[in-house]
Amino acid sequence: MQLTNLTIQEASELLKTKKISSVELTKETLKRIHDVDKKVKSYVTVTDDLALKQAKQADERIAKGENITPLTGIPFAMKDCISTRDVKTTCSSKILENYVPQYNATVTNKLADAGAVLVGKTNMDEFGMGSSCENSAFFNTHNPWNLNHVPGGSSGGSAAAMSASLATFTIGEDTGGSVRMPAGFCNVTGIKPTYGRVSRYGLISLVSSFDCIGPMTRDAYDCATVLEAIAGHDEKDSTTYNSAVPNYTKNINKSVKGMKLGIPKEYFVAGMEAGVESSIQEAIRTYEKLGMEIHEVSLPTTQYGLPVYYLLLFAEASSNLARFDGTRFGLSKSENAKDVIDIYLQTRREGFGDEVKRRIMLGAYALSAGYYDAYYLKAQKVRTLLRRDFETAFSKVDILLAPTCPTTAFKLGEKTSDPLEMYLSDIYVVATNPAGVPAMALPCGFSNDMPVGMQLIGKHLDEQTIFQVGHAYQQVTDWHKQLPLI
Repeated sequence: MQLTNLTIQEASELLKTKKISSVELTKETLKRIHDVDKKVKSYVTVTDDLALKQAKQADERIAKGENITPLTGIPFAMKDCISTRDVKTTCSSKILENYVPQYNATVTNKLADAGAVLVGKTNMDEFGMGSSCENSAFFNTHNPWNLNHVPGGSSGGSAAAMSASLATFTIGEDTGGSVRMPAGFCNVTGIKPTYGRVSRYGLISLVSSFDCIGPMTRDAYDCATVLEAIAGHDEKDSTTYNSAVPNYTKNINKSVKGMKLGIPKEYFVAGMEAGVESSIQEAIRTYEKLGMEIHEVSLPTTQYGLPVYYLLLFAEASSNLARFDGTRFGLSKSENAKDVIDIYLQTRREGFGDEVKRRIMLGAYALSAGYYDAYYLKAQKVRTLLRRDFETAFSKVDILLAPTCPTTAFKLGEKTSDPLEMYLSDIYVVATNPAGVPAMALPCGFSNDMPVGMQLIGKHLDEQTIFQVGHAYQQVTDWHKQLPLI
């Protein structure tokens, strides 16, 4: 039995029955990280000492039979934009290369309270800006299915670590597909919950009105388990919903027979890779065999989703990143500076990568006098139309199915010279973030020996249905059980 290949459900059962210990599971995970991650490069920081300390505490909880949860003793990794007290949190940027937070994010605290074991922080596109994990200031992360290909972004490190069995679950963050695209590229399951379902306190913001923290796991059941642990109202984040978190696993086995599955016609257009389209169509047929009613629906504003998303992203990112100026925390380049403006310029020039600079400049332009109404305000109005599209569709169907990306994972370096082509990779995943609705990516096949992902998009605050429909698919298919030979 390979301990690092276990699901949360399997590992939790073995821990509770004392057939294995958390220390044993954690040591195996750390050993695999040190053996394998030199090829994958999914981790920025590995927390050996902290992990073993937390594993011993988890074993003590289990021995006493106190406060045991499904995550007690389970090793996990965290995307490096989520604050971890006394553990470096870099956002994969030189400007925060040596930043050590003095506090935990709410998600970090909730996982610690559940008894989960933090084994490290994962690589990402700098400040979450990218679709391939090639914008990290430190190194590129590789796709475990083919080390010459990207893992997707921006949570590429979390997806690659999950795929390569370097953690039992990982935490990512989704601003515009940053959990779902890499999940699809790496053959894992990952959810972007409803905006406000999970606290953003302690998340280093990219786009405050889009950002959503979400888990990546082997399957939908595990995803439901983790989301239930991290979701909920937080007094430190006024955007969180003040409502009870459902027991997501309680009704996950309910039949999907008679439910209505919507297929957005705008998501099936010319340019999709043939193997991706055939895998998605086969998934639709599988749901039809499970008794779901298949209905074509329209999301007419889809064509504006990409420009709306990027305009708003640029604008909010330029504002959020203004705090990194060399005077308060992080990198400070003050040598030979003539004045405080010179400190700002030197720090940001040397601390930010090209993609971050590009987006700050475009955002500042969109917010500038004379262009605010033409760009930012108009984008906000179209954002409302996007949200209404989903509301109209969900008045007719229970859930939507779409691809996560028009292609499988592309080669490292293939799109880095053309930012616009890179942005187009996000075409199927970005619209859900401005709309605030939940969506989950899960494996549904292979094309040219690389994983294909599909996404299930749900109604506002209806992650329960997403898990139910995703779990039903994974009960009759085994794509999610396939592991890379690394």
